[in-house]
Amino acid sequence: MCTITFLPHRSGYVLGMNRDEKRTRVAALRPSVEKAGGRQVVYPREPSGGTWISLNDSGVSYALVNWYSKPSAAVSPVQSRGDVVRRLQSLTKPEGARIATSEFDLTHLNPFRVIGIFPELSVILEWQWDGKSSTEVRHAWSPRQWISSGWDEPGAQRSRADVFERRSQHVDADPIQWVRKLHGSHEDGPGPYSTCMHREDAATVSYCEIEVDGARGEMRYSAGPLCESHGWHLEPLMIRTMSAEPFSSLTTDIP
Repeated sequence: MCTITFLPHRSGYVLGMNRDEKRTRVAALRPSVEKAGGRQVVYPREPSGGTWISLNDSGVSYALVNWYSKPSAAVSPVQSRGDVVRRLQSLTKPEGARIATSEFDLTHLNPFRVIGIFPELSVILEWQWDGKSSTEVRHAWSPRQWISSGWDEPGAQRSRADVFERRSQHVDADPIQWVRKLHGSHEDGPGPYSTCMHREDAATVSYCEIEVDGARGEMRYSAGPLCESHGWHLEPLMIRTMSAEPFSSLTTDIP
């Protein structure tokens, strides 16, 4: 259960993500920097190692949301979707991510959507696995949101999308503050449908924020919802720029 918001600006973008989980779930580990595939990557993680969001030193981000409105039909042994972002996190080009996703054994994974943000090409790609087939979709480089909910996914999508659309009419001069205000909001709540989600058995348990601004990248992490004060953990990265390559294929099926 999560909400992801993408907001581009003149020299990069902001990506904010609320992570909603059962209150009984073990706490995640805060972000740290490590080497992967010859790149520096930063991401928070489960104690078991899986993650839901990452940033690498090319400025590329990946984030994953579960797709609860699609039936769970993974073949046993069911694997953690937290491994998906780990396998993509060091990749810097759409083609590399496309090849990697085509090599996943998806039959052991329940439905999900994983988003790749490629700032040098101004490209947003989404890979969707609905439990039966996989699809790659390209999105415009413009404000966008992805929403999941194990409570009532269609209802949460409608409610949070309405808030997003209303607030998109008045984006602050500071895009970071705009995204934070959105992810800490309790419109239509506080409750299961609000962006900052609160239920008796589950809640927003953390907020992760990525900012890429030219040659500077940073991941900021709050180990709790933005409606409460938890302090911030910051991990900076220097962005290594690359020459852009032609991008092909607007929408393709992953083999």
